[in-house]
Amino acid sequence: MSTQKTVRQSADTVEGNELRLEQEKAEQIVDALNTELANSYVLYHQLKKHHWVVEGAEFLPLHEFLEEAYTHVEDGADVIAERAQALGGVPVSGPSNQEDRATVEFEGEDVYDVRTMFENDLEIYGDIIESMRDSIELAENLGDHATAQILREILVTLEEDGHHFEHYLEDETLVLEEATH
Repeated sequence: MSTQKTVRQSADTVEGNELRLEQEKAEQIVDALNTELANSYVLYHQLKKHHWVVEGAEFLPLHEFLEEAYTHVEDGADVIAERAQALGGVPVSGPSNQEDRATVEFEGEDVYDVRTMFENDLEIYGDIIESMRDSIELAENLGDHATAQILREILVTLEEDGHHFEHYLEDETLVLEEATH
């Protein structure tokens, strides 16, 4: 580890930006972006955990689906972090800081059945989707149309993936009722 101790920018600060967004507005948007970033990483880690522990007859397609889902979340998180930095902020990056900052909660270390895991995932997706909509509205109201557009694009992917979780949780309509009881 480097012995250099020069801090170029403290966490939770927003410096001036070349995007010509007023300091006060940039501070509000960076704050919202850091919440979205923290939420994304809580979801990412939960999806990654489920990818590791999923079992059963549908193991492989679920394993692959979860990998695709956590990759989408991580890709979105990267875009959010880069936008926060472009606005003069410092993206929240430490695991404990992300957990403290998040408005969603990781389900914990226990392993659950697939249905429970997916229900827990869908709950976080719903919470993040609502939060993202609020952040989009904030950015629009503050005149930061680019951030609003960036978040809209991420929101579309979140909603699509959340909808896929919904599909997995539906009752199987092709199975005869007597076969399930």
